[in-house]
Amino acid sequence: MSISFVRIDDRMIHGLITVRWGKEYPCDGIIAVNDKAANNPVLAGAYKAASDKKTFVWTLEHFDKVKDKVLNSSTKYFLITKNPQDMKKILVDFKFKPSDVKTVIVGPGNDRENAIKLGDNQSFTQEEGDAFEAIEENGYKVDFALLPDQRLGSWDKFKSKFGY
Repeated sequence: MSISFVRIDDRMIHGLITVRWGKEYPCDGIIAVNDKAANNPVLAGAYKAASDKKTFVWTLEHFDKVKDKVLNSSTKYFLITKNPQDMKKILVDFKFKPSDVKTVIVGPGNDRENAIKLGDNQSFTQEEGDAFEAIEENGYKVDFALLPDQRLGSWDKFKSKFGY
């Protein structure tokens, strides 16, 4: 198994990812996919420094090129994107099947203009809601949880707020 955990988190890599979630879903490394971070050496370096695990910060294009290598690796990785649209590209558009992981855990989403608040530190725009819906339509469960013991609920509970 190469992917042990799939997460959308607007902070991508931080202590709670490796410490708290790492206890629930053991991993040897982290793959963060975000074009802006991957193309900014300072940002990429900061993300790599935030974990003691082997950490990669890749563009969507690079991930698409190496996704089969990731699946065939004996290393267990967390797969993290900063936003739902990037995860939708990976799971739906690129047709990436993350080992036997069928649940996408959604972490923090900043309060922003035009964002719909689902709970503390979990607000999402219509465009992000559309991405959640597409991910679910492709056979995944979308679950909102800041931490393993702070579960807000699944997409089914909130999708009506986005017109679904």
